[in-house]
Amino acid sequence: MIIYVYFTNSIYGFTPFFTIPHILCPLLGHVPASAAPNAIASRAVLRVFVICLFFVEREYKREIESVWRDRIFIFSLSDLFMYVCTQVVEAKSLSDHPVTWNLTELFSSITDPQIGQAIAESKALADKFEKTYRGKITELSAQQLLLCLQEMEAFTLQFGDITLYSSLSFAANMTLPETQTLNDRVGKLEAAIGKQLAFYALELGALVKANPQMIQESTLANYKHMLERVLRRVEHQLSEVEEQLMIEKDQFGVNGWEELQSKWLNTRLFEVMVNGEKKTLSYGEVNGLLSHPDRSTRESANRSIYGLLGRDGEIFSASLRNICNDWVTVSKRRKYSSPMESSMIANDTNQGIIENLLHAVEGGVETYRRYLKLKAKLMGLPVLGNHDIVAPLPGMPELTFSFHQAQELITQAYSRFDTQYADAVKEMFAKNHIDAQPRFGKRNGAFCAGYYKGKSAFILESFNGTLGDVFIMAHELGHATHDWYASRNQTPINMAIPSIVAETASILGELLLTDHMIENAKTEGERTTVLCHILDEVGMTAFQVTARVWFEQALYDSIIKEEFLDYHTICRHWTQSRDRIFGSAVEWFPEMEAEWTMKPHYFMANYRFYNYPYVYAQMFVYALYERYLQEGKLFVPKLKKALSSGSSVSPLEIGKIVDLDVADSNFWKLGLKRFEHFIIELEKIHV
Repeated sequence: MIIYVYFTNSIYGFTPFFTIPHILCPLLGHVPASAAPNAIASRAVLRVFVICLFFVEREYKREIESVWRDRIFIFSLSDLFMYVCTQVVEAKSLSDHPVTWNLTELFSSITDPQIGQAIAESKALADKFEKTYRGKITELSAQQLLLCLQEMEAFTLQFGDITLYSSLSFAANMTLPETQTLNDRVGKLEAAIGKQLAFYALELGALVKANPQMIQESTLANYKHMLERVLRRVEHQLSEVEEQLMIEKDQFGVNGWEELQSKWLNTRLFEVMVNGEKKTLSYGEVNGLLSHPDRSTRESANRSIYGLLGRDGEIFSASLRNICNDWVTVSKRRKYSSPMESSMIANDTNQGIIENLLHAVEGGVETYRRYLKLKAKLMGLPVLGNHDIVAPLPGMPELTFSFHQAQELITQAYSRFDTQYADAVKEMFAKNHIDAQPRFGKRNGAFCAGYYKGKSAFILESFNGTLGDVFIMAHELGHATHDWYASRNQTPINMAIPSIVAETASILGELLLTDHMIENAKTEGERTTVLCHILDEVGMTAFQVTARVWFEQALYDSIIKEEFLDYHTICRHWTQSRDRIFGSAVEWFPEMEAEWTMKPHYFMANYRFYNYPYVYAQMFVYALYERYLQEGKLFVPKLKKALSSGSSVSPLEIGKIVDLDVADSNFWKLGLKRFEHFIIELEKIHV
């Protein structure tokens, strides 16, 4: 039997409507006229089921509203009952905290008429800017350019509220028609305004190229480094018409391929065995099982995710192939020396620094494998399976946390570093700027989106109460802390923080939490659990992500060699890059060849080589932390200054603020020492 369920607000409260036999009318109180009168099912089973639903509605009304408002699902009776039970457990675990974010600082709701007004005002500002400056920027004096930049910042602030609200609403509920509609509307508007104002970047580049001495003008001191970055990009700009055509082709081209990957992934339901019980879960929920303490559950989760995604491999490979081929074409058109050069410019770094970084990590793979082999021994295994890499050790305490406990732990960890440093964290919770509830249709993964006008940020995460979830929250709150300092000290243009710097406070947040939890661990078991978690995470961020960089390089090399990137070819590149890191230290399920399909980074149109900035940041912050341990509280003002700098100085200068030289070829080895320190601490307990 199939049941169509529609949850909506009514005068009777939050009521579930079913297309099921009219015999249930006394229980439901109301059934739509479209109810199927000929549906046949057991009266007793349905009565129990509907009574359970009403119990859920009565006990967890707020949580049910946030998950199911105005949404239609089609399930079998058994699947629907299982899904409801899953959500009840989640609702109970999170019912002590409002875990869906409050976006009313931006707009009151998705139907707020202020959205239309803000769009109209943004269009007016764009029209005014175009009328004032089109064809004139190349002739501006330093003082006139200052006014131009300030007007651009004013427009950015106005339009930023709309794009932020649209993207956040869509990420939180990707399957709702109203969020899809707004996201589509704003996306089209963004493309239209992008074309309209394409002249700005082109003319600014031409001005700086013709008058490089203007960069040194005291009037433009606030924008000096931004102008230096403009000068670096100018050689790769196209004509205004070509830039407009690029925007037009992307709107329903590579952007569409990107959206396909995300929506296809996040609307799948996965059948997985959890402690021997079959469940049907969303991607966000089943992804939370990858570090489950039960090994068979982890195996089921891995095989379920990548088995299903692998069966859809041609969809994902078509998406990735088109995005990558498009980028190779764009790179040639823009005269980049390689598909990677654009990311170097975007990250304000150079090829030599990144090559030194990747070389250092590859030189440290034996250190990582040393940990993997130790972990296999502690798990009683001859060799780790891929489902054991981030798994908790058997016999160790399973650390679980309520949302409130996570909040307290992270706040304490940040406060230990410096009391004022925790202000941003406290504010994020106080303002309810965190969406932590797992649900169907919610974007997978986690992110922090800066909110400049509010001098704050918004965080999305699916919090399932695991130790990993607590660390993810500490990481994203680090981003919010970075935004907190930078937005209070920089104008909007200087908030274009390159990724290699943007991860500084987030990874530091993980280290602060690690030290706090290790110091306060009550047993060696708890200490071991935390140490293994941080080693697992660093192993993933520094070593596994390096393999992802090699993978992406291999994709472009194949295209340049005119090799067709079908599903199996992409999988081959994935496994070969992966094995350069793991060697024989890990055995892999065949399904894991499809692991690349769920990595959103590869599908981000026009944002290539997303991954190496994480490696850079991981190693940079680990070296930075070594400096902090040497200097103690004297280091705190240096860090705050670095975070407050936004993008007003280069990453090289950011390093100098905290007395680190990233251009030194031996620098990255300092970060690897911190990683090895954690291995030594684990060996002290178990070897």
